[in-house]
Amino acid sequence: MDISIFQIIWFVLWGVLWAVYFMLDGFVLGTGFMAGFLAKSDTEKRVLINAVGPVWDGNEVWLVTAGGATFAAFPTTYALMFSNLYSALILLLFALIVRGVSFEFRGKIDSPVWKKSWDTAIIVASFLPALLFGVAFGNIFKGIPMKNDFAAINFSYDGTLIGLLNSYGLLTGVLFVLLFAVHGSLYAAIKTTGDLSRRGEELANKLWLPLLVVAVAFLGYTYPATKLYDNFLKAPVLLIVPLIAVVSLLLVKVFIAKGSCHKAFLFSCLTIVFVVFTGVTGLFPNLIPSNIDPASNLTIFNSSSSLLTLQIMTVVAAIFVPIVICYKIWVYRIFRARVTNEEVLGNPEAY
Repeated sequence: MDISIFQIIWFVLWGVLWAVYFMLDGFVLGTGFMAGFLAKSDTEKRVLINAVGPVWDGNEVWLVTAGGATFAAFPTTYALMFSNLYSALILLLFALIVRGVSFEFRGKIDSPVWKKSWDTAIIVASFLPALLFGVAFGNIFKGIPMKNDFAAINFSYDGTLIGLLNSYGLLTGVLFVLLFAVHGSLYAAIKTTGDLSRRGEELANKLWLPLLVVAVAFLGYTYPATKLYDNFLKAPVLLIVPLIAVVSLLLVKVFIAKGSCHKAFLFSCLTIVFVVFTGVTGLFPNLIPSNIDPASNLTIFNSSSSLLTLQIMTVVAAIFVPIVICYKIWVYRIFRARVTNEEVLGNPEAY
């Protein structure tokens, strides 16, 4: 079988892995940095942490898998991504570490100062990844200032961390933050009870309009700032992807207004997935485009592993990805019940 088939397969899987990760960890990040607005007492903070506690670390598997798939299927892209975006990615890594540590350490000492410090850490360490993921992908969509001499295996990068904080990168970062904020608020609404659940619903409703405004601005700014629309203009049938994202976002508001937060959360999941698919579809066949010289673009064709490597990876993925999906469905089914104040207070093993 031709290698290009496997390159396309792994490009699609690469996009799916990122989309699933953002859908799953998005509500954990959103719940984390919105906790200051949602929780009004120590018990309610514990309820929120326990709402995400059984699943947050499992969600990270999709991030590790997305990174691993990039390393194995497109090693040149992996190397350039971690070189060119090193500062942003190391900040992201430390934030994710601090978030996990915060969940575990917050309840170890019964001290208001201790708990408040870790509460702050949870908020900051949840907000930063949301923003940095958006900034990173915004810059990938826009193009990285790099020039590659593939024959000499020589790569030069002319960017800086400050350069990544350009207007389009920051706009994409704000879009991710608002997507996750609405997503996390809806998750809090469906996983908690009483006033805490009501505040989650109200906060998601209030944040929806700013999200819509930023989403419209993002779609508008994407045309002059990137080349993402080229594929959609060449093949208009692909417009179904951003159309599903737009319709899903509108239905989030519809179901919030109807008081059906479970359905609103479902369409929030679809919104995030198809926002990512929109970006990935627009990138194809690029993985990291260069905004200096199109000939320096890293694509699925010039940065992939060998045919044999891709074939082995495809067999492994065909066996284990369904197993992981079944496991995740089982976990979410087991922990589908709402978390109550009484459950947290009566369980010494709770966070």
